[in-house]
Amino acid sequence: MSLPVWCVLALTLTALTVDGAIEDGAGRISALEEARLQRENLVRKYLKRLKKEDGALKLVGGRGDFEGNVEIFHAGKWGAICDDEWDQSEAEVVCRQLGFPGYVKPTHTGYFGRAKRKFWMDNLWCGGKEAELADCHFDGWGTNDCESGEAAGVICKQHDTAETTTEKPIPVELKVAKKRFGERLELRLVGGRVAGEGRVEVRMVDGEGAAGPWGSVCGDGWGLLEGNVVCRQLGLGYANNAVQTDFFSEESEANGKLPERVLLSGTECYGNESSLADCLHNPIGEGDARCSDRRGHVAAVTCVPQMADLVFDHVEMEQSLHLEDRLMYLLQCAMEENCVATQAYEIQRDNPNWHLETRRLLKFTARVVNMGTADFRPHIPKHLWEWHLCHMHYHSMEVFATFDVIDAHGKRVAEGHKASFCLEDNQCLPGVEPRYACANYGDQGISVNCSDIYRHNIDCQWVDISELDFGEYTMRVAINPEFKVPEMRFDNNAATCRLLYTQTYARVFDCKLERP
Repeated sequence: MSLPVWCVLALTLTALTVDGAIEDGAGRISALEEARLQRENLVRKYLKRLKKEDGALKLVGGRGDFEGNVEIFHAGKWGAICDDEWDQSEAEVVCRQLGFPGYVKPTHTGYFGRAKRKFWMDNLWCGGKEAELADCHFDGWGTNDCESGEAAGVICKQHDTAETTTEKPIPVELKVAKKRFGERLELRLVGGRVAGEGRVEVRMVDGEGAAGPWGSVCGDGWGLLEGNVVCRQLGLGYANNAVQTDFFSEESEANGKLPERVLLSGTECYGNESSLADCLHNPIGEGDARCSDRRGHVAAVTCVPQMADLVFDHVEMEQSLHLEDRLMYLLQCAMEENCVATQAYEIQRDNPNWHLETRRLLKFTARVVNMGTADFRPHIPKHLWEWHLCHMHYHSMEVFATFDVIDAHGKRVAEGHKASFCLEDNQCLPGVEPRYACANYGDQGISVNCSDIYRHNIDCQWVDISELDFGEYTMRVAINPEFKVPEMRFDNNAATCRLLYTQTYARVFDCKLERP
């Protein structure tokens, strides 16, 4: 009977450890310790590779096993994870499950390349303390409405030097920080069917006005923030779609050739830049820029002259915010939509009288105004809206708003979220006729100069702060937080406020509008 590979590996390394210690003499203890750490690291890596049971994770597309897009094993197959609601809590669970000491950051929009497998999980919601990612709440295995460019990823903290002696070295050039290039980039759109669409091409212009060759932009991390900057620089309005695709690569240029290299990669814009040169990029070297999938993975954009622009009304939130203690018996529908803290689900699981327990809710009204020049519409087609029987309504967006409470160290200590179960014209300016209503499977959206209002008495319009200590915090409410629906700008979609929480009341003040 043969031993498993990892067992043989462990026995071999043990033998090597003993031999090394005997020969070392005075350095016997340090040699033993170093060999033991090497052995544990190798065994852990082989165990992770060999583990193919439901819920197993792996990271793909990164520079090492500490980073990449997350894939999970289910029903005998590996699958990707959608980045809807993907944030620090999910990254913490992933890195802990993989044996790393923590996370550096979660990644979105196919940061390590497009998803090459079907999506197993969508709308993940973790509390951060779960033992495995499969223990978190999500829509169900295989239930999703995601495209390949929405792959969720993570960068985990690496182990100390002694434990990472077997890791592949990271090339020095990959450690260089991103930077801006000033006014040295020219843009154009190529291959589109009309003037306002196509793949994005750039070229560098030196101080004397001499221009270099045209090149493409790598699609890694490309999204609406970057697309808006391109459309603004070209005077074409606003980005209606910003994609990673080869759709526009079939057309040839006047000289009959397509650009042979990717010139820019790692493009990262805040969204309010006037030029793509003002955004962050990976350094431009002599050769092609790094790209996870060189062929058929370039940045493209579609520009339109009119666009919606949502603005969050922080004054309404300040005036309506209050505390309410509510029986869990009355929160059953909200719990089905992941609208309470993780501890509530633990109480439901462990306490037979869970329905008599109470949760403390920080409730407020959220009023969102469309100040743009076009209607705000869900990006999911109507036939894909999801019916929720408990509340008797359709979900037209995965996440419309997120609510976070952050402590003085910048750590999120409580959170809430709202799926867009009803986008409609609740209140319009005089002379504006409401167009959208949710009743009878009606069309959802927000008309220009109209407001969608989630009142404080509606399920999920709260943050569950039952476990929160009294004190002062930061509260952050963000609308369209994942930039899934295009807008004129995004730096008015979030309100960051000071939150004072005492034994008898809570209030928010000093609110500022900014980007999610």
